[in-house]
Amino acid sequence: MTTSVLTASRTAAAAVLRAVLAHGPLARDAIAELTGISPAGVSRQCASLADLGLLSARPAERPLDRRTAGRPRTELDIAAARHAVFGVHIAHEFATVAVLDLRGRVLASERVPHPGGGPEQVLSGAAARLREFRQRHRGRIPVGLGVACGGWVDPDTGVIVEHSSLGWYDVPAGPVLAELSGLPTRVDGHARALASAEAMFGAARGCGSLAQLFVGNVVDAAIVSGGRLYRGPGSAAGTVAHLPLGAPGTRCACGRSGCFEADAAEWAVTARAGRQSIVDVVGAAGAGDPVALDVLLGRARTIGRAAALLFDVVNPEVLVVAEPGIAELPACLAAVRAEVAARSRGRVEAAKRVLPASFPGRDLLGVAAGAVQLDALYADPHALAGRLAG
Repeated sequence: MTTSVLTASRTAAAAVLRAVLAHGPLARDAIAELTGISPAGVSRQCASLADLGLLSARPAERPLDRRTAGRPRTELDIAAARHAVFGVHIAHEFATVAVLDLRGRVLASERVPHPGGGPEQVLSGAAARLREFRQRHRGRIPVGLGVACGGWVDPDTGVIVEHSSLGWYDVPAGPVLAELSGLPTRVDGHARALASAEAMFGAARGCGSLAQLFVGNVVDAAIVSGGRLYRGPGSAAGTVAHLPLGAPGTRCACGRSGCFEADAAEWAVTARAGRQSIVDVVGAAGAGDPVALDVLLGRARTIGRAAALLFDVVNPEVLVVAEPGIAELPACLAAVRAEVAARSRGRVEAAKRVLPASFPGRDLLGVAAGAVQLDALYADPHALAGRLAG
């Protein structure tokens, strides 16, 4: 098979698989209509993807008034029960280890507190817990391991270039976890991973462009345009932590004042609210604590300023914010939307275009990690053929 034919086949396979993911179960003629691939081409791709265990067929439901005879139609759907994707998300104080099905649904997850020591200890602890997860789900064929974290991550090398809150620099997380886990491993920033997840499984399905903001102990952004993630040289795109959007008197570790991350990071928010964790702050605000609510609304307004800037520069169809207060408290989401409506020059209809993350709080970090590997699967399913056939 020539290179051009092989590339066309892989592109067609990805188109078929993503169409079924977004709209399935689907009959073959519906897949052909959605993808523009000929009916014969769709049949070939469906057969190939079924051989890999990625698609399954089932009888189509017939309308109650249908009286025509003939061969029963079948519909194709994602075969979500056969394979598993494993994930490790590295946060400031803990790692989240998770297992997901092929529709991005978290089957199980667990937080693993960071042990004392440096990156080697953190990664080996996560890998040890991952081995236990694999034993529990040994009935599923592993697709691979996705690793996500904040900061500057280079997916081409699997290196965490810079994670400021952890103090990690040039950590080869991908190679280390691949060796420790024995699984094919991919690494990316969690904002980019969540943008992919929103495009595959979330509220941004069908959108050609979106921006993703992740606001935790680190603050990151991701941009999808034309259905593709923009990474930039060295995968450094999305660095918004030091935009001058915070309170002018807030000092940042970078030596300047008013940086977005220094104002909005979880450690700063919990300190202002006098609480131990962001979960405590959100819980207190939901219970009516005026101090906690005021702190979270201030954070939301800072996030809104960043969102307005992204709308002016990128003008995405939707902007998704992953932040606990916005996920749990309608007043925080309203505050972000109000800032966007007031500050953006593009007359943004914020109520429709500014969205909270699609994934529940407990699942968010696991989804981010698993999406790193799932995005690769749905982009080129045949590249994983040898692994999946096993």
